[in-house]
Formats: sequence, C-alpha cells, structure tokens
Amino acid sequence: MVVAALFAGYGLLRYRRGGWSRFDLLLALLIAAGVALISLIPQVGEIFVRIFGLENRAFALLSFSTLLLFGLFLYLLGRVREASRRNGEIVTGLAVNQYVEKYLTPDRSSREAKPEDGRGEILIIVPAYDEEGGIREVLGRVPREVLGYEVKTVVVDDGSSDATANITREEGFPIVTHVVNRGQGDALRTGFAIARRERADIVINLDADGQYKPEEIERLAKPIIEDEADFVLGSRFMGFYEEAGSVRHVGVVFFSKMISILTGTRISDCTNGFRAIRVSELHKLDLREDRFNATEIILEALKNKLRFAQVPVSMMSRAAGETKKPAKLAYPLGVFRVIISTWLR
Repeated sequence: MVVAALFAGYGLLRYRRGGWSRFDLLLALLIAAGVALISLIPQVGEIFVRIFGLENRAFALLSFSTLLLFGLFLYLLGRVREASRRNGEIVTGLAVNQYVEKYLTPDRSSREAKPEDGRGEILIIVPAYDEEGGIREVLGRVPREVLGYEVKTVVVDDGSSDATANITREEGFPIVTHVVNRGQGDALRTGFAIARRERADIVINLDADGQYKPEEIERLAKPIIEDEADFVLGSRFMGFYEEAGSVRHVGVVFFSKMISILTGTRISDCTNGFRAIRVSELHKLDLREDRFNATEIILEALKNKLRFAQVPVSMMSRAAGETKKPAKLAYPLGVFRVIISTWLR
C-alpha cells in the first residue's frame, strides 16, 4: 500500500509540474491502483491464474507483471522515438532556414534562383559527416549540366567535426550545417526540403565518400526527364560492384529479395544511396528514420505509387575516411527493423 501511494503521489507531482501528460498520469494511477488492489485483496490474483493456466498465484502475478513491464517498455520506446523525431525536425528546420537566409534572400528570391533561360534544375544533395578526405574530389566531378538541365549542388554537413564544411566553402558550393550529428536520414530530409524551396525539378542523392560516380548522374536523371519514372534507383548489381562477393554483398541481396516479396516489385539493390526523385512527388513520402533510410525511401515510394525504375551504376570502395555504418550485427538488424516498421505503417 505504501508503494502504491508513493507511485500515485509521484505521478500527481510530475503531472502538476508539467512533466507528464494526462495519459502518463492515468497510467501511473492505474498501476498504483493495481498494486493497492492486489495488496488488499490477494485473491484477485486467481484471475491471472486462470488466464495463464497456472497453479501458482504468485507466479501468475509475476507473469502478468512481466507482460505489463514489456508494454511499458514499448510505450517508452515510442516516446523516445517521438522525441527524437521532434529534435530532428528542429535541426532540419534550422538548417533549411539557414539556406533560405543565405542563398534565397529577398533580393535573390526563388524565382531569381531558377535558371534565367528557363531550363529545368537538378539539385544534387550531398550529405556529409567528417568527409574531409574525399569530398573535394566528389564535388569537383559533379557536372554543371545534364541533358539540358542546370545542375546545382548543395552539401548538408551533418555536424562534422573536421574540415568538411571549410573545404566545401573553399570549393564554392552552397552548404548548410546541422548543429549536431543526426544521421543521414535527417540530412536527406534537409536536402529534400531545400529542393522544394528551390523549386527544383529533380533531386539526386550523392554520397561524399566517393563510392558513387558523379559522372553517372545522367543515368538517374534521364528516366525522370523523359517522363518514364518519378523515382529512379541506382543498382550496383546491374552495373559494377567493386566489393562483389563480400559479406555485405550477400546481405544486400537478401534484403533486396525480402523487399521484392513484400512489395511485389523487383528490387535489385535496396541499400543503394544513389537515387533520383521527382521533387513534385517528395511530399508523398513519410520519412522518419535517421539511419538505414535507403530501404524506407524505396518502400515509401512504392507504397505511394511513384513510377519506379532502376538503372546500372558503379559502386566503388570508399575513397577516404571511415565508414559510418554500424559494426557487426547492428547494421543488418537495423536494416531489418526499418523494412518491417516501414512496411507495417
């Protein structure tokens, strides 16, 4: 009874101080009431004996408590993810405002930012986190024009602690910076928001580590320009893969087959980050993940009926720096979680 009273009192105190919602308070009071009821009337435990088909009341209560604890854990996990999404929205919002103020000021409105000759615009988004070793070469190889469309490149510096931002400025490319490292998912969301502000026609993702060839951007843009697709995915297995036969190769094939079965669409390279999307279709994508977001984008695009195409691209070994992917089992488990959670939405 003392424990129940203390728990209820703590819940009321947190609620009055504004730290808890009404749902949190109700949950705390229900748990306190349950503890008090079992303390006063132990025979209530017989209900759980019958539910779980057990003979021991204490063990039945323990089983129920374990299930309750697991439910609370899932609730807490959901709250943590919700808070993380809100933080991500703040970080990306600040970065987009930074871009608008610096590159789309009132005297350089979005209309003036568009090509004066009426050409379309392809916006290349380069997410970068501590990529000082390779970003200069990658930026230098991006074409200025593709199939009559002007190409503009924007670097999203995801809280780098090295010279990534300085090198980008030295090369003369627009850059926005996340105040903290948020992961590639939020970096891409920032880039997509900028693409919409720029009124670009096509947005293309290009990694800063040199694994993809900027010279192959035309392959991604062409199906959209010719109005054959809204979402174009590069595939190393249709093109060239320098690390073919590696453990990662096996994992990508497995997850690609899994997504193909879930969606009914053949996907050959589900973790490829070299992709092009028609900007007018971006608003249809509900993107929430901060990592392992390649599979999320594919599933969202297919679920929302974006016309889909795959083109051959090359995937080389990282040119410089260290991989940002989690080590060992964390990466495949993360990819698996994102595939299932996105598919179940």
